[in-house]
Amino acid sequence: MIGDLHCHTRFSDGSLSVDDLVFYAKRAGLDFVAVTDHDTMSGISRAELLGKRYGIGVIGGVEVSAWDYKRQRRVHLLCYLPANPDRLEGMLKHTIEDRDKCIRESLKKVMQLFPVTEEHVSRFMKGAPALYNVHIMLALMDLGYTDCIYGDLFQELLSPKGGSCFVPRTYIDVLEAAQIIKSAGGICVLAHPSVYDSIEIMRELAQAQAIDGIEQFHPRNKDEDAQAIADIIREYDLIPTGGTDFHGAHTKIPHPIGTCVTQKASLERLFKLSKARQ
Repeated sequence: MIGDLHCHTRFSDGSLSVDDLVFYAKRAGLDFVAVTDHDTMSGISRAELLGKRYGIGVIGGVEVSAWDYKRQRRVHLLCYLPANPDRLEGMLKHTIEDRDKCIRESLKKVMQLFPVTEEHVSRFMKGAPALYNVHIMLALMDLGYTDCIYGDLFQELLSPKGGSCFVPRTYIDVLEAAQIIKSAGGICVLAHPSVYDSIEIMRELAQAQAIDGIEQFHPRNKDEDAQAIADIIREYDLIPTGGTDFHGAHTKIPHPIGTCVTQKASLERLFKLSKARQ
C-alpha cells in the first residue's frame, strides 16, 4: 500500500485537471493520492468522486503557504483530512486573495515590457481561484518570448529573488497556520524541508508539537539534510511522508506522479490519527 501525498492540479499551478490526476495516479499503481493544491481545497470533492470510480483512495488535503518570521523565509505545511475544513476557510481565503492581488500587480508590470494581455493570461487559469506566475509565463511562452516556465525570463521578471516585476506577498505565521490546521482536525506535515531551507524551523515546530509529520521523501530534499530530517522524525515520533510535489508540465525538473511515495506504515498512522481527531 503506497500513496503519493503531494500533488497539484489546475486548481492551483499544476497542468493536469483533477480528472486526469486521479486517473493517472491509478495508472501509476498508487493505492492513494492526495490532492494538495496551494491554499485551496476546491478540487477535493471531484477527486473523491473520481477516486471511487477508478478504484483509488483520495486523501483530501491542501498545501498551506506560511512564513517563518524569525528567518524571513517561506514555509509550506501540508494539511491532510481536516475533519472541519470550514475552519481553514479564513486563512486560505486571505492567502488566495492576497496572491491574486499581488500577481495581478506583477502582470501589469510585465504588460509594460511585453505585448501580452490580461485576457490572454487568463486563458491559462482554467478554474484556478487565483492568478499564478505560471499563468503569466505560459502566455509569454505562447507569444514566443521563452521556451520554458522557470528559465532565465522567469528569474528576470518574477523571481522573489530580484525579479523586476515581482510584488511581495504576505503570509500567515507558520505556528499560527499549524494551530489552525490542528483546530480543523487536520494532520499537519512540514512539506519539503530542503526547498526553503526549513531545517531549523523543522526542529522548532517538532519541539512545539505543532506538526504531526515531515515530508521525508521529496524530489528536492537535499542529501545533506537527510540525516537531520530522519533524526527529528525519530526523536519526536513523527509520521514520515513522501510526495512527488507533482505539477505535471508546470515544473523546472520533471517529477512523474508516484516517484516519491508514502509507505503503508505511515499511511496507517495518518488514518489512525485522523480518525482520533474526528
